[in-house]
Amino acid sequence: MEIFLQPDTWVALLTLTFLEIVLGIDNIIFISLVAGKVPEENQKKARLGGLSIALVMRILLLLSITWIIGLTQPVLTIADFALNWRDIILISGGIFLLIKSTLEIHHKVEGQESEPGQKVKSNMSFSAAIIQIVLLDIVFSFDSILTAVGLTNEIILMIIAVIISILVMMIFAKPVGDFVNNHPTIQILALSFLILIGVMLIVEGAHHHVPKGYIYFAVFFSLLIEMLNMRYRKKADQSKIS
Repeated sequence: MEIFLQPDTWVALLTLTFLEIVLGIDNIIFISLVAGKVPEENQKKARLGGLSIALVMRILLLLSITWIIGLTQPVLTIADFALNWRDIILISGGIFLLIKSTLEIHHKVEGQESEPGQKVKSNMSFSAAIIQIVLLDIVFSFDSILTAVGLTNEIILMIIAVIISILVMMIFAKPVGDFVNNHPTIQILALSFLILIGVMLIVEGAHHHVPKGYIYFAVFFSLLIEMLNMRYRKKADQSKIS
């Protein structure tokens, strides 16, 4: 195809792919937490199945780009505040993330904790995990798709970028999930990150733009501090043993 012979095409594709991967970070964290709730033998199927369905749905949404843009037309007015379907979906997804993450944090803080090295009892069915992964991915897809539309008019480039980003999620979902599930403090940070994302979705749905760079900086800074704490605790434990 002639489009791939143009240098601008490759620049747009690389830029779009990078942004799609960055926007998928919150998705990876959510998938890791949800997949960790299902029986161990089904965790891989939950991750790959949910992401595969999500990939198909994202491509279908991209092919329905005109319909998505139409979602920005007001359909509901509350006290002189107009909401469109996109706003309603973002706010609903944000509220779901707030409730889900808050309940998970409450369970970990107030619930019965497992002993070190003991496997956490699974309390979510495979189908429930798939449904949650796919529904939240639909919400996250709006950011992804609108970003793609803002960068290029070529549907083929958008689809390639989405496919690459989903493949990256499939590759890194397991190591990220294992790391998160093996460190309780990282779990709390991840859930706090999802609360932050939930608030951001609600604010975005209320027509107030929040630069995601600030949020990602706060998250990665917190993660860096926790990694230093983990290293310090490990050295302190080794000193006690010796």
